[in-house]
This record gives sequence, C-alpha cells and structure tokens, in this order.
Amino acid sequence: MSTLSTRPSVTDRRPAPGLTAKQVWRTLGRASFAVVSHASQTGAPRSSGVVYTVIDRRLFVVVAANSWKARHIAADGRVAVTVPARRGGVMSLLFPIPPATVSFAASATVYPADSPQGRLVLKHLAKLLPAERRDTSYIVEIRPEGWFVTYGIGVRLMAMRHPALARSRVPIV
Repeated sequence: MSTLSTRPSVTDRRPAPGLTAKQVWRTLGRASFAVVSHASQTGAPRSSGVVYTVIDRRLFVVVAANSWKARHIAADGRVAVTVPARRGGVMSLLFPIPPATVSFAASATVYPADSPQGRLVLKHLAKLLPAERRDTSYIVEIRPEGWFVTYGIGVRLMAMRHPALARSRVPIV
C-alpha cells in the first residue's frame, strides 16, 4: 500500500534543466484562466474556473462579494491553483497531446473592491468585468508558495506525450 505525500522527494526538488521560475511566470502572465481549488468551512473540496491577472508575481481574481468562493477562501486563506497553458495549435488536434499546466499551492487574501488593492486590480481587469459588478466585487490576491509543478512547460511539444520528460518542479521565486 502506498501513501501520497505532498512533500517532494529529494530527487524531485531539483528544477528541470533549463526551466526557470522566470519562464513559468511568463507562462502565467500570458494566460488569464485558472482553476482555483479550496475547501469549504466544513472541509468539502471545491474548485472553480476564474479569470485572473498577474501583478508583481501575484495572481488577482475578482469574485462576487456574496459568493461561496469569497467566504470559503477568506475563512481558510489556502488555495491550490492550476493554470492550463495552450500549446500546439493544429498539431495538438492531430496527436494526443495533453494540455500544458502550471500548478501550485498558495496563500490567499480577500479584499473589498474599494480597498487600495481592489482598485489597483480593477484597473487591470476592467475590460473583463462588467461595470455593474465593479463596486460589488471582492478581490482575491493569490500568492504562490513553495514549488511550481509544471507539465509541458519549457519542453518540445512532442515531449509532452511522455510524462517523465514533460513534468518538472521549479522553486517559486
């Protein structure tokens, strides 16, 4: 019987040759959709898709002030995030190539939209957020911690077909 561990083994702690945190941050900066996972106040797992922006190596998400996301994230302050990264264009339609991803654990803080942090983020997300929601939203600041766990980032497209070549861990800096 095997057990799952959230701590990487000693051999997993080395970043893949050539892949840097800067490249991973660049990938995160080009994307705008993520899946954010968290736990409800009773411990039930929850996840949902969100639109985000990156500012100063943090992700910011706008959520409804009365949403369960805002309540649950504010109560716990811990989230897991997975960002799919589009790769391959037409080639990915011809071959069974999984999507590239960046995943990480993070701490999260929820702010009202009229806070200094909220106003800054709303400027960046203004074109994605309807005007009527801007005053009634909350902002979730997500600060990645530990390691980026990547799949298909910094490798040739065809290497993504082989998990041992496509996976990597990169320290978040």
